Amino acid sequence: MNRLEDRTVVIIGGGSGIGLEVARRAALDGAKVHLGGRTAAKLADAASAIGATWQVVDTTDQDSLAAFFGAVDRVDHLFTPGASYVVGPIRELSDEDAASPFETKFWGQYHAVKHAVPRLAPDASIVLMSGAASVRPPGAAPAYVACNAAIEGLGRGLAVELAPVRVNVVAPGTIDGNLWAGRPTAVREASFAQYSRDTLLHRVGRESEVADAVLYLFGNSYTTGSTLYPDGGYALR
Repeated sequence: MNRLEDRTVVIIGGGSGIGLEVARRAALDGAKVHLGGRTAAKLADAASAIGATWQVVDTTDQDSLAAFFGAVDRVDHLFTPGASYVVGPIRELSDEDAASPFETKFWGQYHAVKHAVPRLAPDASIVLMSGAASVRPPGAAPAYVACNAAIEGLGRGLAVELAPVRVNVVAPGTIDGNLWAGRPTAVREASFAQYSRDTLLHRVGRESEVADAVLYLFGNSYTTGSTLYPDGGYALR
């Protein structure tokens, strides 16, 4: 039997990118997939393509999160990659922009887990999303770096509190996919070239490779409190 067959997989940020790739593969493995995000049209298209259900949710609004999880009877696996934020140097960013990674990426995931807790199955798993910048800052973006490091600490803290529910974190490096697709070609190519020089594997990653890590964390029943870095060895250079 497939590991995810008849299990409920909830993904906030599942309408595109890594979240959608995880959703697609979970659905193929027999899971009941429920997608959340901020854009109804994107969610509807994604859900139709993979046979999932969907609901608009804003992770910065706890009433929205309460309504989202209130519509789900049970959560077997939760993945929370959805976030929107501004990155930049301390000398240039406003305090509001500097706080944006924490508002959407840290507190967004914290509150998503908080509202999911009453629905979690006894053997549920949660996968949070940080980034390899947590351990190797790519440039002048201290608030973003600190946010990712905080998420990894959050994963460890939640693993202790929520056990035997398993909580882990995935921390990708630069990934060629939805996140970069809308950026100017010159910026994307320069960033990819720099990242490739900075990694052991000398290339950027693929969304499917991050999905591999998430699905491993869903399925491995003896892994909790860990952070996986699908980053091509970026953190080691």
